[in-house]
Amino acid sequence: MSEPVLQTKGIEKSFFGVQVLKGIDFEVRRGEIMGLVGENGAGKSTLMKIITGLYTNDGGTILFEGNPVVFPDPSKARDVGISIIHQEFNLFSQLSVAENIFLDRKDYRNRYGIVDWKKMYGDAERILRELGADLDVRTLVRQLSVREQQLVEIAKAVSANAKVLIMDEPSAALPDNEVQKMFHVVRMLKDRGVAIVYISHRMKEIEEICDRVSVLRDGRNEGVVEMSKGKVDDVISMMIGREISDYYPHSRRSFGQVVLRVEGVSGQGLEETSLEIKSGEVVGLYGLAGSGTTDFAEIVMGLSRRSAGKVFYKEAEVKRDSIKAAMSAGIAYVPPDRRKEGIIVMMDITQNTVMANLRAYEKAGVLQNKKIYEKVEEHVENLQIKCAGQSQQVLRLSGGNQQKVVLAKWLDRNPGLLILNEPTRGVDVGAKSEIYRMIDKLANEGLGILMISSEVPEVLGVSDRVVVMCRGRVTGEYVNEGIGQDVLLKAASSNAGGEENE
Repeated sequence: MSEPVLQTKGIEKSFFGVQVLKGIDFEVRRGEIMGLVGENGAGKSTLMKIITGLYTNDGGTILFEGNPVVFPDPSKARDVGISIIHQEFNLFSQLSVAENIFLDRKDYRNRYGIVDWKKMYGDAERILRELGADLDVRTLVRQLSVREQQLVEIAKAVSANAKVLIMDEPSAALPDNEVQKMFHVVRMLKDRGVAIVYISHRMKEIEEICDRVSVLRDGRNEGVVEMSKGKVDDVISMMIGREISDYYPHSRRSFGQVVLRVEGVSGQGLEETSLEIKSGEVVGLYGLAGSGTTDFAEIVMGLSRRSAGKVFYKEAEVKRDSIKAAMSAGIAYVPPDRRKEGIIVMMDITQNTVMANLRAYEKAGVLQNKKIYEKVEEHVENLQIKCAGQSQQVLRLSGGNQQKVVLAKWLDRNPGLLILNEPTRGVDVGAKSEIYRMIDKLANEGLGILMISSEVPEVLGVSDRVVVMCRGRVTGEYVNEGIGQDVLLKAASSNAGGEENE
């Protein structure tokens, strides 16, 4: 067993008198993929920021290659071989691939400050070729896909001779088919002896890619698990401090009337798409990148125009392509990026919750604050939003609780159809379980739900029926009883219509 290349012993950190790290021990070896997991607030990000020199620790020691180290800033950590790829990429969109890889390297300028472009382009091409990436290094970063931008971030780390690479939620914006391509690159780096720290909320990925997993809870070590098939349940239990049972709650229920009927809709990535959802039914919509699942949601919600087809809410046609028409009909939409599209983080819980339904709280042009307070309190209680009070700024909430505020905003309108687009993206495993329970509860209360997700286990775990899309068309429709992941993946990569399994 090799010695750790990076190790922490007894790391402590406090903010404003609150201790967030309580003696953390952590290690990663050469050629190892070490998972780091924990619910939001467990201390993962704080520990990584201390390791990379963004924060200073109050106590404890960092050892790199057996020697105590202190990094005054991230550039010093990178200089010795510790690089981090954040969930939000640190790239300059108006610069080329090569410029981003070697942005602050003096090696490519002579004493007069003139850049040796030929050397820079050649070295960038070599590094990307070694990573299996076929990119034009002169291309501007803003023209790249998310996965290609991620490869540029990895190339930056490789170019700095990284011995330790920290990857923070690397798959957050990637669909399943792109995740496997990323795994190929990660394993390639592992084979070269690079130590990988892999931080993710996606337990399926942790199980598949990691050699060992270190679990944090409430700023403390909970243990290290040697990963093998079936061990992921142990990891989840350690994370949340209790046994996981009924992780995907799925009640058996009868369905009511059709609340959404889409007939032959085309436009913005869709071709003659049809779908029905009944009250009390959870329909999972699954597809790979470019499949049209989000296009479908945006057309139904009136965010995009349709060139053909009809949308009906219950028996009434929603004739206009506008979000106002969809909302007035009774349709609600939780978008995939809550911080950009779902909430205003600088506003408080109350303001975010009622912003889509202000007229319900008006009387003679004046807002009824008591009525607002009582209704928001009801949402906070029903959705179990963990907060200091409804006046708390949304920015200060965890990802899972921010997502609950987005749900509260739309549920405040009492919709008949709720569209959830990647409802658990970027939230921890405990919050995911709570969201699944809410979905089941809302369906039991008669709400029709369309859930779009790129996570196959989630789609299978929550849905009554699964619809699969590929290239703007429905390629499979299945009643969710005993179907396997391979069936969905096959339909998601098919050009022809899939079989209906009933």
